[in-house]
Amino acid sequence: MRINNEQMMREIFKHFRRKTIVVKYGGAAMQSSALKNCVVKDIVNLREFGANIVLVHGGGPELSSLQARLGLETRFIEGLRYTDADTMEAAMMALCGKVNKDLVRMFENEGTKAIGLSGIDGGMLRCKRQESPDLGFVGEVVRVKKDLLHLLLVGEIIPVISTVGLGEDGLAYNINADTAAGRIAASLNADYYITLSDVPGVMYDMNDPESLIFQLETDETEGLIASGVISGGMIPKVRGLTDAIGRGVKSASIANGRVPHALILLLAARAEIENGRMPSHEEGFVGTTIVGGRKAESDFFA
Repeated sequence: MRINNEQMMREIFKHFRRKTIVVKYGGAAMQSSALKNCVVKDIVNLREFGANIVLVHGGGPELSSLQARLGLETRFIEGLRYTDADTMEAAMMALCGKVNKDLVRMFENEGTKAIGLSGIDGGMLRCKRQESPDLGFVGEVVRVKKDLLHLLLVGEIIPVISTVGLGEDGLAYNINADTAAGRIAASLNADYYITLSDVPGVMYDMNDPESLIFQLETDETEGLIASGVISGGMIPKVRGLTDAIGRGVKSASIANGRVPHALILLLAARAEIENGRMPSHEEGFVGTTIVGGRKAESDFFA
């Protein structure tokens, strides 16, 4: 989606006034200083035009770097990080500390109010120990307490959330950031849930950029998985987006975070569709959006 002038940009921002947007931030867009600045500035502009923004972040590379400095082994089981007690302490230092506060600092330097939180704060993310596979201190979300988020959003403050949660046993657990962000988006009945990742989106042919699927209905995803169009690491990402839709999010997208201003480019395309016009491939797409939501199950959220 091409944005040709400042007036067009302003119209895009105005389209999302009073809309709730949850952004999950990680991958290459988090490792590059230039891309990180793009993400922060895009969120600042959306907030200034009246959008309600929640930022949920990962930080796996930062955690691995800290583990190496502390002499801790980084272990993976079935491609997922194993979190022992020492790694859990490192996760709290890296994710709740440095990564989280660096992002808050960047927002404050732009003159935008932001508060850094973990899922422990206010009991926001309650979880239980994940059993299959057993990854140590890795939690599965059982409840999202949203009242603190509402207070911040009403106060025009951006919550910046690291996904360490509070277990039923009173201990801290590391939670998959994609899963946590989807559940947070659902708890807020978000209008848009966008995850910035290292992949272009769902494609019929990974070697053909024009085969990118711009929009999917929820009932199409399992067929694409069965046919092999969606495979490997894209399967849990797409199922996570579909799960968010099923829990009440109105649209859920995966955007190519390696493209500068991917967040705004994807939202611009959504605005075009919502205004009755389907963008063409020639205008450029940066991700895939899944639509087809329903109201959230109220007993999951507080």
